[in-house]
Amino acid sequence: MSLRLFDSKNRAVRDFVPVEPGKVSMYVCGITVQGPPHIGHMRVAVAFDVVRRWLIRTGYDVTMIRNVTDIDDKILIKAAEHNDDWWKWAYRYELVATAAYNTLGVLPPSYEPRATGHITEMIDLIAELIDRGHAYESGGDVYFDVASWPRYGELTGMKVDELQPAADTDNDSKKRDVRDFALWKGQKASEPASASWPTPWGRGRPGWHLECSAMARRYLGSGFDIHGGGIDLRFPHHENEIAQSCAAGDEFAQYWMHNAWVTLAGEKMSKSLGNTLSIDELTKNARPVDLRFYLATVHYRSTVDFSESSLAEARAAYDRIEGFIGRADVAGDISTVALPDGFVSAMNDDINVSGAMAVVYDAVRHGNSALASGDKARARELALQVRAMLDVLGLDPLSEQWVDCAESQTADLGWAIDDLLAQRTEARAAKDFARADAIRDTLTAHGISIEDTPDGPKWSR
Repeated sequence: MSLRLFDSKNRAVRDFVPVEPGKVSMYVCGITVQGPPHIGHMRVAVAFDVVRRWLIRTGYDVTMIRNVTDIDDKILIKAAEHNDDWWKWAYRYELVATAAYNTLGVLPPSYEPRATGHITEMIDLIAELIDRGHAYESGGDVYFDVASWPRYGELTGMKVDELQPAADTDNDSKKRDVRDFALWKGQKASEPASASWPTPWGRGRPGWHLECSAMARRYLGSGFDIHGGGIDLRFPHHENEIAQSCAAGDEFAQYWMHNAWVTLAGEKMSKSLGNTLSIDELTKNARPVDLRFYLATVHYRSTVDFSESSLAEARAAYDRIEGFIGRADVAGDISTVALPDGFVSAMNDDINVSGAMAVVYDAVRHGNSALASGDKARARELALQVRAMLDVLGLDPLSEQWVDCAESQTADLGWAIDDLLAQRTEARAAKDFARADAIRDTLTAHGISIEDTPDGPKWSR
């Protein structure tokens, strides 16, 4: 079966046919760097990393753009609250976001443009929209005229008469219609002068929606294949992107893909709600690969309700897979290993990772049976297939990403493990077997295996 994707705009699964044969162009909305990224942000990154990896695995030459929004109302507010320069604040958390992507094994994008580096393209796009009669200047601001674009609402199915006023400006008196949205925001006395750029309409800064349209056009052209992002961006952000880009004459995205939320106790995770979980905090108690497994093995359109217990279940499932691969002893290259038909069919069915993982689990089960019966050749064949399938999901335990991570973690913890083993030896000598067993259980719970030898206890991950 050839690749089929659910297109949010058409609300249907469609055969994937790229604009240019053999190539795929993707634009995925990145992070607004107002603070550290949380697990919800990483859900987006991991979901589209899996999409990208599958496209690459099936032979496409993929160009993937993921932007950085480094100028925004929220960034200016946060920086002011901490008496910091907004551009320092934005760059600091851009680096934190990059570290989080790397921690979870997300491939670097083909390019990662910053909004502030593309002001010229934004000004040109605004000028085109004004010339075409779809935008107007008012008191230093520039607005998109929603009523001038009859197709407005085509992504979400909303009708113009049903729209609530746009929430990206507090200056509705400047608009022709309260539903119009800002393309350019005139400089405010309350904001730093450095957060503005000269334009034919006066100094100011871009509206959030405009940024992505300008950068997508700059790097992917007027028409490209896939636009991705979280489901919360469908309105108003993506709806406004479509309107302004198409009104300027661009074809824009051919397929729209949206991943579902991460929730905490059933409530959408967001900074404004204060129920965020940062990647730094989460990886204090969980290996990065376990966290990626947790995020990557749920269908991208399914909601993830985060809990410690569900993360523990994911950790246990991945441990079982790692254990099989370790026992089968299949280090080496997997680039030429053929993927099972069932896995391929599942991934081609709108990136159905749940169905794909069923094939992985089945192979692990049969592989363990082969090991138990002494059929090492069959076990090795299945273990190589498991590694190849996991590689598509960015989860091959023998990949450089996770081997290096494990070695680094082991080196960092080595002194502590040695100390605990010494305590265990003392407890055993004192016949305090309850304490000795408790220490062993603690180490086992953290992925450390202990082997008692004539030369003393040895440990390994």
